[in-house]
Amino acid sequence: MKAATRRELLHDAGAAGAGVALWRRVADAVEHGIAVGRFQPGTKLPGEVELADRFGVNRHTVRRAIGALAARGLVRAERGSGTYVEAQRLAYPIRTRTRFSEIVGATGRAADGRLIASAAEDAEAEIARRLRLPPGAPVVRIEVLRHADRVPICAATSWLPQPRFADAAKIYASARSMTKTLAHFGIHDYARQETRITAAVVDAADALRLELAPGRPVLMVDSVDADRDGAPILTTRARFAADRIELIVET
Repeated sequence: MKAATRRELLHDAGAAGAGVALWRRVADAVEHGIAVGRFQPGTKLPGEVELADRFGVNRHTVRRAIGALAARGLVRAERGSGTYVEAQRLAYPIRTRTRFSEIVGATGRAADGRLIASAAEDAEAEIARRLRLPPGAPVVRIEVLRHADRVPICAATSWLPQPRFADAAKIYASARSMTKTLAHFGIHDYARQETRITAAVVDAADALRLELAPGRPVLMVDSVDADRDGAPILTTRARFAADRIELIVET
């Protein structure tokens, strides 16, 4: 850490006064550094040991301060890598043709999708309704984690009619893109039929996948996509990290 930055942090930490808990003083100083641009979005913060030395506190105090900032969505801890300042929210338009890779790529970020689970199962009533299938009809379920510049943006569960897309999970694992997966089955264009947006608190599994603190908000986007003939081919429930995304509904 540069000497000037060190002096500024120490000044920021002391400015709150001795009556404030040490961890709060450290958290406030780092937050101020983020606010004034001393720590840029997407950059890595100094490590716990270095911060503890700069502030004259122990690592437990630093860890509590960083935890408080993470709970507010200001920083993100990556296991084995360090703590990063959260990047600016990604503008994500919901339109007739909504493609994750294209949307992320248009912002200059690298898009990626990773298959985390899959199964062949009988469609529950709501999934069958969306896909216009009889209840209990066979479907393929695909669980995906999507990133922008290595930052997890959303966890998504998709269902496709099994007779038409029997190997969809295998294809996605290789293609790492739903658009490319559908193209493998001869579907080179598809359109959004329905989108519903709600809010929820992240569950334990998604908190781990999205690297969110427990209790953080997520935006739930339930959608149905159809082929050129209007037949539903895909329904998805995506859970977006609310602090990292700005949904824009285009009309």
